[in-house]
Amino acid sequence: MLVALAALGLTEPEHTAFEWLLLLAIGAVQIAESSFGWSARRSRALAAFALKLTLCYGLVGATGGIESSYYLIFLLPIVSAASRFGLGQSLLLTAVASALYLSHVLYVLDTYYVPVAGQRELMVRVLFFFLSAVLINRLTTENRLQTERLSQANKELSHAQAEVRRSERLAALGQLSAGLAHEIRNPLGVISASAELLDKNVSGENEVAREVTGFIRTEVNRTNSLVTRFLDFARPSQLDRQMRDLNEIVESALQQFHDGSKQGDPTIEIQARLQPIPRFPFDPTLIESSVLNLLLNAREAMLEGGVLRIETAQEGGFARIEVSDEGSGIESDKIEDVFNPFFTTKPHGVGLGLAMVSKFVDSHGGTIAVENGPSGGAVFRILLPMDKET
Repeated sequence: MLVALAALGLTEPEHTAFEWLLLLAIGAVQIAESSFGWSARRSRALAAFALKLTLCYGLVGATGGIESSYYLIFLLPIVSAASRFGLGQSLLLTAVASALYLSHVLYVLDTYYVPVAGQRELMVRVLFFFLSAVLINRLTTENRLQTERLSQANKELSHAQAEVRRSERLAALGQLSAGLAHEIRNPLGVISASAELLDKNVSGENEVAREVTGFIRTEVNRTNSLVTRFLDFARPSQLDRQMRDLNEIVESALQQFHDGSKQGDPTIEIQARLQPIPRFPFDPTLIESSVLNLLLNAREAMLEGGVLRIETAQEGGFARIEVSDEGSGIESDKIEDVFNPFFTTKPHGVGLGLAMVSKFVDSHGGTIAVENGPSGGAVFRILLPMDKET
């Protein structure tokens, strides 16, 4: 920019130091505007426009006024305004710039008559200012829209790629879980039968042996329950769609959550905001299980207690279920993994709860997402399509 303005100044070797200073100042402001992001804020963009307009007015005034060959220098603030503001504001600022340029006529009216050809020339110059403003504003607006569309498309593509990667991992882990579960159940049956046989054959006085067999049965049952969960995860969900009221299912899950609370659990205050939603077809068992899993996950995240919020609402053709807690939230680098099976941040978890929720929601053609809340904690959001043909 400075080189271009310097070359422009060299076309007129008789420039004074003041005129050179104005040229360099215009270039410096233009560079600073683009380098320091002045156009990002409206107030700074207006200040930069006013400063450049003042410098351009001074340069034109110092180089011949209305007859100055530098009149096109007014395009710098006009183009900047057209690139930053809307069409109406751009035209208004262009009118201000044009008025300042035409004001140089006032200095020569008492000694110089502007002929009709001169008036026509001035009109053409001003119309050229407005034409440039309209074209630049149109191009900038189109470019901004294209950038926004491209950004949205990139986000959707990234989301789709993440969903594909997650689906591939789920499929592979599902097959692994099914095969591993079947292989584990056979020795579990042998261990359980052996423990029963041992318990029947040990003498009544051998308390240690009876206690050990009790431990064996307990751990076998726990492992068998875990294997059952693996199989449930690997098995395709069979939907039993029914026309039901979603809020009734959420209330049922809340009741189970309340009934399952034990002494010693952190104190949880539940705030439910259930807005009316028309009945639509979904599997009540799977959705109730999903909501209950999210509630339990929220309770485990709030070790010191807090407020657990659950909301339902209709958003277009979707029913939204939102569960938020006041826990510590989720680390940013782990948000994408929370719905992966066997991923957990809890010391005693196996990482299947949220994976099952995601599976149940996906089977309905819905989506589930998680983010950290503005004041802490995690926010889980489920969207279920209400279309009867889904």
